[in-house]
Parts: sequence; C-alpha cells; structure tokens
Amino acid sequence: MYNSAQSKRLLYILFATQSLFSASQIAIFTLIAIVATRLSGSESASGLPSSTLTFSQAFAALPAAMIMGRFGRRIGLTLGYALGAIGGLIGMIAITQNSFPLLLLSAILIGVGRASGEQSRFVAGEMFPQAERARMIGRIVFAGTIGAVAGPILVSPSGQFLESFGLNPDLGPWAAAFGLCSLAALITLFFLRPDPMAIAKMVTASEAKSQESQPQLPARSLQTLFTLPTVQLAILAMLVSQTVMVVLMVMTPLHMDHLHHTRNDISLVISAHTLGMFGLSALTGYLIDRLGRIPMLIVAGLTLIAAAVIAPISTNEFVIAFALFLLGLGWNFGYVAGSSLLADALQGTERARVQGINDTLVFFVAGIGSLSAGPLFATGGYAAISVAGIVLTCTLITLVYWLTRPQLQPEAT
Repeated sequence: MYNSAQSKRLLYILFATQSLFSASQIAIFTLIAIVATRLSGSESASGLPSSTLTFSQAFAALPAAMIMGRFGRRIGLTLGYALGAIGGLIGMIAITQNSFPLLLLSAILIGVGRASGEQSRFVAGEMFPQAERARMIGRIVFAGTIGAVAGPILVSPSGQFLESFGLNPDLGPWAAAFGLCSLAALITLFFLRPDPMAIAKMVTASEAKSQESQPQLPARSLQTLFTLPTVQLAILAMLVSQTVMVVLMVMTPLHMDHLHHTRNDISLVISAHTLGMFGLSALTGYLIDRLGRIPMLIVAGLTLIAAAVIAPISTNEFVIAFALFLLGLGWNFGYVAGSSLLADALQGTERARVQGINDTLVFFVAGIGSLSAGPLFATGGYAAISVAGIVLTCTLITLVYWLTRPQLQPEAT
C-alpha cells in the first residue's frame, strides 16, 4: 500500500545526493575551460571538454534509463554517481600528467554520470500522486541551488588544501567531485530503499483504485507513445527550454568580455542566472500543480522571450543579470512543467524508456546548440543569438496552442 511518509523519506535522500552531485559538477565547470586551454595549448579547444560532456550525457541517457528500468532506480543512480567519481579521479590524473585526452575521458565519464543523475527528477515525480508530482520534481531541481552555491565555494579551499601537499591547486574541483560523487553513490546504494520504482507501482495502483478505473493497461509501444500530443509537447518543451537557455548562457560571458566587463561582473550575471534556474524551483512546482502544466508552458515561453529581448539591449551588468535571471527562470518553468507533463502521460515500464529517449534528444540538441552558438555569435553577434532564441521559443508557444488548444485551462485541484 502507498505510504506518503516513505516517499518523502526517499525524496530527502534524492535531494541530498543530487545536491552533492550538483556541487561537484559546478565546481568542475568553474575551471574546466581554463584547464582545457592549458592542457591542449590552444584556446580553440577550451570548450571541447564541455561539449564532450554534454554529448556523452545525451548518448548515455537512454542506456541509463534502460538500466534503471531493468535493475531499478537505486542501482542506476548508484552506477551513475560512481562513474562521476571515477571521472573526477581520471580528471586528477589528467591534470597531473598534463594529458588533454585523459581530460576528455574524464568529461565523458562525468557526462555519463550526469545522464543518470538527471533521472532523479523523474524518480522523485513517480513516487507521488499526479496532484503533487510537479512540486516534487521542482524540489529535486531546487537541489541544483545547493550546487550553485557550494560548487564555486569548493574550488579555492580544495585547491589550497591540495597545494599544501605540493600538488597542483587545479586538482581541487576534480578531487571534490571524486569525494562528493563517491558519497552520493554510497548514500544511494545503502539508503534508497525500497526502490522508488516499487513505490511508483503502488502510486499507480492507488490512483487506479481511487478512480475506480480498469487495471493498468499493458505498456504501449514507443511508436504509439510518440504519436501522443502530450508526449510530443512535453519533449518539445524541455528541448526548446534547454537549448535556448544553453545558447544564450554560453555566449553571455564572451559578450560581456567584448563589452570590457570585469570577471566580477560576469560572475554576478552567472550567479543571477543560476538563481533563476534553481532558486525558485519549489515555488515553480507549486504553481505548475496549482495552475496546470499547459498554462505554465506559456508562461515559460513568454519569460524566455523577455530574457532574449532584454539581454542584448543594454551594456549595464545589472540589466544583463536581470535578463539572465529571467532566462534561468524561463528554463525552470519549461523544464519542470515539461517533465511533469511527460511523467503524467506515461505509466509503468513506459517511463524509463521514454524518459531516457527524452533526455537523449534534449541534451543532444542542446549540445548542437552550444557548438553552433560560437559561429552564430561570430557572424551576427549577441543579437543573432537572441533572435535565434526568440524564434525557437515562438515556435514552442505555437505548438502549445496547436497541440493542446482544448486543454488550455487550469487543471482541477
């Protein structure tokens, strides 16, 4: 029988482990471009580890979901965090040996770990009834706030600690990743019990019983699932939100550097962006459950458009920071609403397969967007990046109306 207290206990474990993992990732991102430039000897290769990480995350998303579907969420998440820890260890070796190929291998393993860790939001959502699902997904996304705060803070102390032993201080973030990911893997392995997948089955049975519906139908084929307008819209919402966010965010520091802003100004803007992405996730989940998935997708689109319009019109760092805050918030609205919509449309064994394919598509397209951002910026400047974001977002809003016109109303609560 479904027990909400048990689901909440598992949610706290997921929140803790995702916080640890997020902190390790952001700590690495703080220095990865600098380290890549030093190891490769070329600034043109500075973004290669980040792109490698994104693409490996995309390609590993489906296998990670299949492992979870076959062996359970606990095993899948544990394996992902363990691979993240190994990636941190190999990153330390890469820096010590001045090996750029090893740094890329580290990025691949960390990306695979992220593919698994990203599934935590779906794991959290499926343990609760539909009326609570978006709030619980929002809480796991909120765990990214911990990483946003703790990740950069870890860089200097961890580097100083290793330097006291005569080691390269750049090892710090990768050493922190090794420790934090190892801890996340151990906590998941020993404490994420019973498996969230078992809880999800209880939730499905409980909802079916309360609605006096027929027993759960056999799993539908992927072809059938991908013809459902709700599934199509959920995936498109996450894909567009992630791509618009990544393309604008990646080019903002370079845009500000061209405007002769200081590193402190750039840090301020990225902090505002991170706050928008994660800081209000709990409130986002509440609004999505209260107002409905579809209306909040419209809000997400309008927020992303506002960010893309405001970002290039001023050289003031506070205006840019506000635009990047809106960019993060729009991503949050679209990502959480899309994740909730997808979870609602699926049942049982369908979840692992479709959620894995979703993440593969989302992060693969975002990776292509991040690679395309440089040439687009070089050709048309920051304004061209913003226009591309506006066009993509307007396309999403059009599809929301087209696919769900009869459903464009607040959901019953």
